[in-house]
Amino acid sequence: MKASRSLLAAAAAATLLAGALGANTAFAEPEPDAGPKAALPGAPYLYEGWGDPPSPTSVMSATGIKAFTMAFMLSGGGCEPSWDSQRPLTGGVDEQAIKDIQGAGGNVQISFGGWQGNKLGPNCSSPEAYAGAVQKVIDAYKPAAVDFDIENTDEFENYEVQDRILAGLKIVKEKNPGTQVVVTFGTTTTGPNAHGKRLIEKSKELGTGIDNYTIMPFDFGGSDMYQDTVNASEGLKAALKTAFGWSDAEAYAHMGISGMNGLSDQQETTSPETWTKIRDWAKSKGLTRLAYWSVNRDRPCPGGGVTSNCSGIAQQEWEFTKITAGF
Repeated sequence: MKASRSLLAAAAAATLLAGALGANTAFAEPEPDAGPKAALPGAPYLYEGWGDPPSPTSVMSATGIKAFTMAFMLSGGGCEPSWDSQRPLTGGVDEQAIKDIQGAGGNVQISFGGWQGNKLGPNCSSPEAYAGAVQKVIDAYKPAAVDFDIENTDEFENYEVQDRILAGLKIVKEKNPGTQVVVTFGTTTTGPNAHGKRLIEKSKELGTGIDNYTIMPFDFGGSDMYQDTVNASEGLKAALKTAFGWSDAEAYAHMGISGMNGLSDQQETTSPETWTKIRDWAKSKGLTRLAYWSVNRDRPCPGGGVTSNCSGIAQQEWEFTKITAGF
């Protein structure tokens, strides 16, 4: 995710260096940027790269969650997709987890990119090549959504690459109208920064057909995570209305929130109570995506700090996932 996950991303990088919608839910073909036909189910991020990955079906049984956002699809060399640049597109632990989820009646969103790593955006030479890489992933897994976590200087702040991704996603959406296309990016407490506003405006200009714009409202250095999240989301709404001319309801229907459970990298605390308030606000406004980083961290370790396999706070096991299942 964004710079706000830098400490956890660094842990992931060290690992690399060391070594629900039901399936096939149908959608009518949308007009460009006409938006999602239905809200995606709550889908927290699940990462097989570190953090003692739990059995997804055990989590499903314990919480009622029906969907997960699987992270992260990167470059396995050039414009070839690979989990974390080190695990194969198919035939590994990621495929097995997805098969288990879908076999238990759930589905997945697959997340591309993230804060660091060798990403497809800079490695694919053209929008067509980028779309081709994404298509291989869609063909392999038939996900409910593909999530493009556009971050850092190599994708979010590099406008040549940002444009390549957005133009590639237009091709992806045209070829896969039943698969929702999500972009996820960082935010300030008042909404998208200049890079985020530019991404929104460029997607309108290109007619990309993005179903959902998700912000990551954390690592602000503040203390009121609920109000900061609401304020950031209202800023996103304003940016979408400006770019597309949408009503409040239309803008909310294209919006999502991706939080960070427990302690953030900047030691902000999102408690289960706060996450419940955020979920309820998102539902009341008609937002269509809710996620958080990550299921791996949805375990108690009060005083444990920011780590990959627990939240750093007192909580019940899988408590944030259970809350998210109510979206």
